[in-house]
Amino acid sequence: LTPHIGGSTLEAQESIARYVSQKFIDYINTGSTTGSVNLPNIQLPQLEKAHRLLHLHHNTPGILAKINNILAKNKINILGQYLKTNEEVGYVITDVDKRYNKRVIEELGRIKNTIRFRVLY
Repeated sequence: LTPHIGGSTLEAQESIARYVSQKFIDYINTGSTTGSVNLPNIQLPQLEKAHRLLHLHHNTPGILAKINNILAKNKINILGQYLKTNEEVGYVITDVDKRYNKRVIEELGRIKNTIRFRVLY
């Protein structure tokens, strides 16, 4: 995550610390992965009046369809959706209406090839 720098001045180290800290905050608060070297890079807008479902998975065909089928089956309205992949992993971000059965979260986390799943409230 830290950029390569030619010097190791105190100012440079402080700048890197601020940069890395902000990237972690962005990931925790919005799910954004901009600047990541091991995840697909995606910059996301702030979450407003929705819950954000973050689904990291092995890059295999059909994951997006499985996610959407679960949401449709449970009549959950999708407000926004983003997909980004690299050779190894895929990252699906889905903003949904706040009204849904919480069992859906368990079902989404059990999709085959899921690496990590979490919800931003």
